Amino acid sequence: MNKTLISALLVSFLSAIPVYALPQVGKPAPAFTLPGTVGKAVKLQDFAGKWLVLYFYPADYTGGCTIEARQFQNDLPKFQTMKAQVIGVSMDNLESHKGFCNHEGLTFPLLSDTTGKVGQAYDAPGGSRNTYLIDPKGVLRQVFVAVNPFGHSGEVLNALQKLQK
Repeated sequence: MNKTLISALLVSFLSAIPVYALPQVGKPAPAFTLPGTVGKAVKLQDFAGKWLVLYFYPADYTGGCTIEARQFQNDLPKFQTMKAQVIGVSMDNLESHKGFCNHEGLTFPLLSDTTGKVGQAYDAPGGSRNTYLIDPKGVLRQVFVAVNPFGHSGEVLNALQKLQK
């Protein structure tokens, strides 16, 4: 093959890969409506007047995701004191989420993004581990990308404290 053909094939291949952009800090967070473990659809606007910790994770019942969920659960009273709601999102279905919540004793909602559309809006496609801090007016205030699940909940708490000053 000649170089021109290889270059054309490479450009064609790369242009077929979806490219997402992180939502911008200081701009309104992307709206969403997803089924959740709370028994009804959950919408971004449901949290008007509260801080929202929206974290995306790869899958229920996996090592890092379990650690991350447990740490958010352990810190939940601290988030609640700060008038913040924690919500987890993955592409797992609702039944998987319900089982995971029961198994791990999670009392915060998990949302099911089986189509991946909300993940795309937040530049957190399936398999991503990103967290978004959204203020009471629905504005994105901080983004954590490719987070380490160990200690992440504390990292989010620290950021939230600084943002609330």
